[in-house]
Order: sequence, then C-alpha cells, then structure tokens
Amino acid sequence: MTTREQEILDLITDNSLISQIDIATKLDITRSSVGVHISNLVKKGYIQGKGYILRDSPYICVIGGANIDIQGFPENHLIQHDSNPGKVELSLGGVGRNIAENLTKLKIDTNLITVLGDDLYADRIISHSKEIGLTIHDSMLLKEKNTSIYLSILDKNKDMNIAIASMDIFDFMDINFIKTKKNLISNSKLCIIDTNIPKETIEFIVTNFTKTNFFLDTVSTTKAKKIKDLIGFFHTIKPNKLEAEILSGIKINSDSDLEKVGNYFIEQGVQEVFITLGKDGVFYKSKKSSGIINIPPVNVTNATGAGDAFLAGLAYAHFNSMTTKDSAVLGIGASIQALSHKDTINPNISYNNIIKTIKEMKIC
Repeated sequence: MTTREQEILDLITDNSLISQIDIATKLDITRSSVGVHISNLVKKGYIQGKGYILRDSPYICVIGGANIDIQGFPENHLIQHDSNPGKVELSLGGVGRNIAENLTKLKIDTNLITVLGDDLYADRIISHSKEIGLTIHDSMLLKEKNTSIYLSILDKNKDMNIAIASMDIFDFMDINFIKTKKNLISNSKLCIIDTNIPKETIEFIVTNFTKTNFFLDTVSTTKAKKIKDLIGFFHTIKPNKLEAEILSGIKINSDSDLEKVGNYFIEQGVQEVFITLGKDGVFYKSKKSSGIINIPPVNVTNATGAGDAFLAGLAYAHFNSMTTKDSAVLGIGASIQALSHKDTINPNISYNNIIKTIKEMKIC
C-alpha cells in the first residue's frame, strides 16, 4: 500500500460516508486521483466495491524477516576447519516470512510486512508470495539494497551447527514506516512480531496499538534480549528454554522452575506462555492451566523452520479460539510436519495433516 492510499483509507475508516470530493480537498489532490487510488484499494482488497465497505474478514498480520536461506548438508560427520562433501540448497526463509507462509497454507488470510532489497532474491520472494496467496504488498522495498541472506551449516543430525545472518536491511523498518501501517495492524485479529526488526520499532508497535493481541517470536538468544523489558505487552510468547531464562532471569533446572518462569511471565502481563524444551516437549502456561506435553521420537529430515511452524500453529489455534493446551498440541503437530520435510516449509502442511500427525503420534 502506498502512503497516499493509506491516507485515503484512514479518511474512509474515520468516515465511511466521505465523498471523493471531500477526500480530494482534505489531501489537496484531484478527485480523479482519488478515484484511481480507491480503485487500487479495491483491487488490493482493502475496500470491497462501491460504498467504501472496508474489508471485515479476519486476518493475521506478521511483521518480521524475509530472506533467502542457503543451507549446507554434510554427507558424513561435520569436520571443523575443513571442506566437507555434501549438498547445498537454496530456499525462501526468514522467521516472519516462514510463519506467514505456514499460516497461508493453513488457509488463514495473512499479511506480511517485511523489508526487501532490489535484487533477484526479492523478486523470487514476491512471486512466490503471489503464487501461494500471501499478501506482501505492504512491505518496504529498498533500491540499491540486498535482500537478507541466512547461511547455515547443518550437522549429521540435520540440526544447525553454525550460521551467519546478513540482516542489516531490517534496520530500515523504522517508526515512520510502521505509522503508515496503522490500520493494517490495528484491524488484524492478531499480529505476530519477530525480533529481527529494531527494538524501538517493536516498542512503538506494542505500546501504540494496545487493542491488538501480539504474538512474539524471539528468534534467538541474542535478539531476545532486546525485548526483555517489553515482554508484558505480548499476548503470547514462544521462547525456548535458554531464551526463557534470559527473559525472566530465572534458571530452569526442574519442572518447578518452569512453573516459576511461567508465573513470572503471567505476572508481567503475558496471557499464554509456551516454552519449547527440545526433545523434552513443550511447557505451556496461562492463568487457568499449565503443563508439559511430551513429544515422541521424531525422524528429523530438516530442523530448520520447526519453530516457525510451531508459532504458526499457535496463531492458528488462537485465531480459532482453542484452549492453551490444545494450542500447544497443534503447535507441536505443526512443528513435526516441518521436521519431516527437507524444505524449511513443508509444502504439504495443512490443518488435516497436522491433526493426522497428532493422532498417529498420540500427542496429548
């Protein structure tokens, strides 16, 4: 959406009966220009035909990273400081983008706000988004900049051994840009934020759009630190054990420690807490319930993207008013779907396939 389109949409949101002449007068542009912009808003789905009927179907907004993933898979044991025979694969990635694609495949109307450069990688991300029905046109496109790249080397267990993330481009997602997305964020049923974007931008979003339910993906231990003092503004959080320790300041050595950490987050204002424990399962906590859900052994094909699928499962569950425990189960089912495929996003992920996995593996 362009800045001018956002201005017109703001006026229509405030007064659905406003005329094109009044809009033109307020913005000091011609009536014909207003007509063109409104036509574009109709094509993009923000206005439904004549009468300025605003889109009222529920949707999820995702604000975060989109990049190209370059992954190295060694044939044998990974030998440090040496050349390892294996395979190299290129795929679309980025925490925010991965979550958004998973949600789209789960048949949820999803809008992704990210930052892309001026290169073939950006073209690939945009074209793929159009193919799968993911809305991405509200993203920032920067000339003479490179799209983010995530380079990782996996070990013999298909888990990440080391990675380099070239993500400086996300620093350009500033507060002034986010202000132009006011209606998109405010009208979403929930908004997912990953910590690839600047802290000041995250702080502006969660403190200014207070009627929106925000979900947090901490991304990494390093990036989790930037939102430690903002944790209470999020409805739902999904840290791993180490990230939960960093955010709470409490060491986790037992189940009772998990309860202490869960209580800490609830006291800060978080509504639902999900702490992933690797092979030991997932701890969930709300004001009404808490527990640990164990995970049966999983044949891992590629561990990259499992956390993104998990959060997409949580968002789907909240979108459909499921309980905290059922949300955790659905998230686990979604993550197992991701683990079982070589691609970061399992192309076959769906609600029915997730439920099938949950039943077959007796996750409860």
